[in-house]
Amino acid sequence: MLHFSKAKIWMIAVVCALGVLFTLPNFISPGTLPSWVPQNRVSLGLDLQGGSYLLLEVDMNTVIRERLEGALDTTRTALRNGNIRYTDLAVRDRAVTFNLNDASQAEAARAALGDLLNSGISQTQRDFSFSNDGPRVQVALTDAGISDRQARAVEQSIEIVRRRIDETGVNEPVIARQGSNRILVQLPGVTDPDRVKRLLGQTAKMTFHLLGDETAARGTAAPPGTEWLPSIDPASRGQQYLVRKKIEVDGATLLDARPGSDQQSGTWVVNFEFDSAGARRFADITRANVGRPFAIVLDGKVISAPVIREPITGGRGQISGNFTTQSANDLAVLLRAGALPAPLTIVEERTIGPDLGADSIRAGIIACLVGFVLVVGYMIMSYGLFGLYANIALIFNLFLTVAGLSLLNATLTLPGIAGLLLTLGMSVDANILINERIREESRKGRSAFAAMEAGFTRAFATIVDANLTTLIKMLLLYAVGTGAVRGFAVTISLGIITSMFTATVVTRLLMVTWLKKNRPKVLSVTTGFRLAPDDTKIRFMRGKRLGLIFSVLLSIASIGLFFKPGLNYGVDFAGGIVMEIRTPKPADFSELRESLSQLNLGPVQLQEFGQPTDVLIRFERQPGDEANQQAAVKAVQDKLAAEFAGTQIRRVESVGASVSGELFQQGMLALGLAAIAMLIYIWFRFEWQFGVGAVVTMLLDVTKTIGFFALTGMQFNLTAIAAILTIMGYSINDKVVVYDRVRENLRLYRKMPLGELIDRSINETLSRTIGTSVAIFLATLPLALFGGEALQEFAIVLLFGVVLATSSSIFIAAPILLYLGEHRLRRNAPAEQGAGETGNPAAGAKTGA
Repeated sequence: MLHFSKAKIWMIAVVCALGVLFTLPNFISPGTLPSWVPQNRVSLGLDLQGGSYLLLEVDMNTVIRERLEGALDTTRTALRNGNIRYTDLAVRDRAVTFNLNDASQAEAARAALGDLLNSGISQTQRDFSFSNDGPRVQVALTDAGISDRQARAVEQSIEIVRRRIDETGVNEPVIARQGSNRILVQLPGVTDPDRVKRLLGQTAKMTFHLLGDETAARGTAAPPGTEWLPSIDPASRGQQYLVRKKIEVDGATLLDARPGSDQQSGTWVVNFEFDSAGARRFADITRANVGRPFAIVLDGKVISAPVIREPITGGRGQISGNFTTQSANDLAVLLRAGALPAPLTIVEERTIGPDLGADSIRAGIIACLVGFVLVVGYMIMSYGLFGLYANIALIFNLFLTVAGLSLLNATLTLPGIAGLLLTLGMSVDANILINERIREESRKGRSAFAAMEAGFTRAFATIVDANLTTLIKMLLLYAVGTGAVRGFAVTISLGIITSMFTATVVTRLLMVTWLKKNRPKVLSVTTGFRLAPDDTKIRFMRGKRLGLIFSVLLSIASIGLFFKPGLNYGVDFAGGIVMEIRTPKPADFSELRESLSQLNLGPVQLQEFGQPTDVLIRFERQPGDEANQQAAVKAVQDKLAAEFAGTQIRRVESVGASVSGELFQQGMLALGLAAIAMLIYIWFRFEWQFGVGAVVTMLLDVTKTIGFFALTGMQFNLTAIAAILTIMGYSINDKVVVYDRVRENLRLYRKMPLGELIDRSINETLSRTIGTSVAIFLATLPLALFGGEALQEFAIVLLFGVVLATSSSIFIAAPILLYLGEHRLRRNAPAEQGAGETGNPAAGAKTGA
């Protein structure tokens, strides 16, 4: 364990150097480093640089309806061509149904519909199935056909969304599929996404139709094969056109569309050009219908209905309609990008202003620097030279973590900054475990080399167990989380992996190099600064009943607080609209409330958010579709601009009820899966008594944390779930350390009463328990002081969790193990020869810390 070959030393040096090298692109100008060095950088999230986040949902009902309407037209044509007489042809549920005049023609109808029935993914997975009951025939859309059509609709929508956004010039947009029918769009730097939302909200399905009977009176029923469509041409706004349903020319054949100006009138128009197939069809239609009006229909509305003066044979045309520069350009963008297969609905929207992003970066940097200084200072005060070595390893750990994030092209968010700081505190835990174990072995009289060998060997198993439980939890958080919460999980996971390397390899190399150079007879891993005295003999188990009773009562009270007054659900879970504003002078809440109440938006909640000039406005999601939500936000913005001049809109979040419900379910699923996974792991590594004791204690900690949320009124949102999962991980981590020492002592003191043995184990690990808690507390404290409003609540909950988890390891987890383990653990203990009740702890010890 203390031998390092030259090859191993070089390998460690290369890994550390690569960590530094791969981190550098984040701090220097592009092109400064040689071309062979990866130039990957960590991107800043929208909450740090400002921008808009949109979650779009593809309207699958429209996809299915259009597929069935197409099948209806195909069926009508096929039956007529096959001279098969029918009645009552219509779409019902997810099928096309009709009645045959002659029931014996069922097989002839099946043959006539052969092309439709043979369409599909493969020969075994067709889009439609054919069935009949006498004269009644049903052509039903199959599950495979629905799935295929939906998958293609989402893929096509993603591509069209990408084209439309690229046309607007947004830099480095993120467009990705999320779930089965949603599209995630992140637009860095876009702080007014209204234009983008308008572009994405239009299906942009353009078709060309002939008009029906022009003598038909407005408001009468449309004759078969026609429909009344409204006009959006300003020159004829409000007018209804009777349009034939048959599509003469499909806009899908458009080759190009550009804004331009009409040479005669000087007004803005949109010039378009068809491909060869579209040009031939357009020429045939205009040639056969000279003198008749020709309707240009966009998303079910007539944008223009010019009269065909002469055949248009060149494949080029012009759309006029009193356009402005912006509207002509937007229509051209839509037509060039292509039509969406179905409408997109904005189910979640978050917009962050650039000034808020700059404030977040400033607060994050200050919190990181202060946290780093506090932890480094604490390690040097506690362990002197060995603390300095731990700090050097800590610096390389940060480099390797950022390098990993860079290579993954990860996005750094506010929770990600919190993750870096927590990584700092959790990385110190491994070094504290090692230093405390080396110190313990030295106090037993071991030589310097033997103490260091034993310290690293015996601490290693505990480090692995403690870090793996946290890693399991973060993998679950990544699996069920979304957005910034996933970024938090990735940051912590990378930090854990790199800390395993820096704590057990880099630190060991530095310490061994010093040891071989100086060759002291005895190691002194201390500076005299101790948070917990040596050789404590506190009888913790004497208060086992009191501790359990008090903990259960607090948990019951917390459950009561969960129901009343209940949790203050954030917009993530409750849905609705949240706006963060900054007023030029301290906000007058009564005046603000009175002004906003005039908008009839329902109950409006106002909350001071940090400074007296920062206000959080929250109101319920408005009835109706997304347009109503946007109208409500616009109404608030206009009201603030008119009556509170100089007010800044720093953040806007709008979350639909369906999304908020899903996010809540995912959060609860993450908590449940984390508890089950940790129980299984500890059961596998120890005994079932240890697993049950750790998980029950962790769940008691979780209930108290939820009670803390209810009592303080802090927002319970996705960030709160991340905080609870972090507390769960630290809680288990702390229990693993104590339990590992209990497991080791069970092998050493086979006749010692279990209560006395648990007391001994807690006292032996007390320095580590308190030391690690202080390190994590110091790393988290700057978040609460300097991390800004977005991270303050998160940090406060973590500080509460650290204190809670530390105390529960001693006063809850240990008594539960005592009640569950009496007799059973003794029966399962290995029958080793060696120490008796008061024998030498060094004899026979194999694992543990």
